[in-house]
Amino acid sequence: MVAEHVIGVAATAGTTNAGIIDDLTGIAAVTRDFDLWFHVDGAYGGAGLLAPSVRHRYRGIEHADSLVIDPHKWLFAPFDCAALLYRDPHLARAAHTQDASYLDALHTDDDAQWNPSDYAHHLSRRARGLPLWFSLAVHGTRAYSEAIEQALTLARDAAALIRNTPHLELIREPDLSAVLFRRLGWTADDYAAWSARLLAGQTAFVAPTGWEGETVARFAFLHPETSLEMVDEIVGTMA
Repeated sequence: MVAEHVIGVAATAGTTNAGIIDDLTGIAAVTRDFDLWFHVDGAYGGAGLLAPSVRHRYRGIEHADSLVIDPHKWLFAPFDCAALLYRDPHLARAAHTQDASYLDALHTDDDAQWNPSDYAHHLSRRARGLPLWFSLAVHGTRAYSEAIEQALTLARDAAALIRNTPHLELIREPDLSAVLFRRLGWTADDYAAWSARLLAGQTAFVAPTGWEGETVARFAFLHPETSLEMVDEIVGTMA
């Protein structure tokens, strides 16, 4: 039985570290059975919804009560653009609207108008979404789909390159554009020194990460013009 103090479940649609997508359909079923709020964190990985090759992995996301996506990550928007979407905005407004005499003029019951401060906990904000809107208007959604597919293809190709390099070991097949791998025989200090050399030489910025208590290497492909030749150059520095 779900404890009375549990009000919701947060699932992940693409973890930042490894790009893992939760069983969204299964989690959605549980939240419906227990009448819980279903939130999906797609801050990084949610952009993959635009890629036909991985769209099936997001089945169940349509049941989310709320969804967050950070366009400044994989939708090529400037930092710090973030999007919070609700299935029923009226519930969000009931939870977040702040009442004060100096705010009364900003509130309205007209569904054709809305005040963004009523849908999150902060009152003041700049127009973070405007650059994304302009980019979508200029380039269209197809350009975004193609750019994301390029990163996914590069991740698969990089995984194959790692599998075929004797002193490297692929940790898991990439679900999205994050690729985790290890250099056999290296310690945490080795990874740190390697990363520093790459950065100092203006070759690349590849920061080590952790996987199940172990320091490993991680590629995070976002830019559609990153090439496999660049990846091969980086991998070559690990010999």
